[in-house]
Amino acid sequence: MGDDSEDDIQDAAEAERRRLRATFTEDAELYDRARPGYPVELYDDLAEVAGVGTGCRVLEIGCGTGQATVPLAERGCRVLAVELGEAMARVARRNLSGFPQAEVVVSSFEDWTPPERPFDVVFSATAFHWVDPAVRVVKSAACLRPGGTIATVATHHVAGGSDAFFRESQDCYERFDPSTPKGLRLSDASAVAKDGRELDESPLFGPVRFFRYERDITYTTGQYLDVLRTYSNHRALDAPVRDALLACVGSLIDRRHGGRITKRYLTELRVAHRVPSGPEKVGPLRSGCA
Repeated sequence: MGDDSEDDIQDAAEAERRRLRATFTEDAELYDRARPGYPVELYDDLAEVAGVGTGCRVLEIGCGTGQATVPLAERGCRVLAVELGEAMARVARRNLSGFPQAEVVVSSFEDWTPPERPFDVVFSATAFHWVDPAVRVVKSAACLRPGGTIATVATHHVAGGSDAFFRESQDCYERFDPSTPKGLRLSDASAVAKDGRELDESPLFGPVRFFRYERDITYTTGQYLDVLRTYSNHRALDAPVRDALLACVGSLIDRRHGGRITKRYLTELRVAHRVPSGPEKVGPLRSGCA
């Protein structure tokens, strides 16, 4: 009975992951317009630790509309991006129209068939956690050359910026979204745990390294509500509830904060190198992966 209960919980979690993942395919133009890109320093560090540069073969998992794909292509990478949403892929292709070395295919990563030639880097920006945990590490390793790099990016919302607004907006969430924990507060960036367990526990990868970047982004009321409309937990709400929540948040920004708030982001880059399968030790390259 205990095993059946655990299986039911896992099945429910998997169903919820798939449901929330699907929300990202619903409004690609909004996502492209509203979502912030990633810090320039992130790509500089990728160049240093993974050799990202001219000729580097990059497999990107979940490219969305190409916020991270375009900077990789600008650095001369040959990118093959796998994107679940057809509308997202269409916008990404438009954004990448000036880069013939970048290709976008529509598929889930779980169902996608890799080419025979391995990649130098497997990269995923705020999408890796949407891939089936039973698949993502093993399949990423299978796509990499020995010594190649897996690089995933996570974004955390942390304390800072307009702290008073975020404390006050908790009332809106508790009122309109019953799943909101009572008294929830944003954590300082220093309190956000570095989670490298799934890579550290895999015999396919070496030690995990983390790079972190904090930045503040200021939004008008309309801009911030657009950002919220791209979040899976907001999109998953019933439309009347979501509209009421956004109206509450927007009214708070306009009435109490002059129509403008600042949000602090912690962007985290997690990297590890593919363990060579044979006796030859192949390390990451420094200036381009070709």
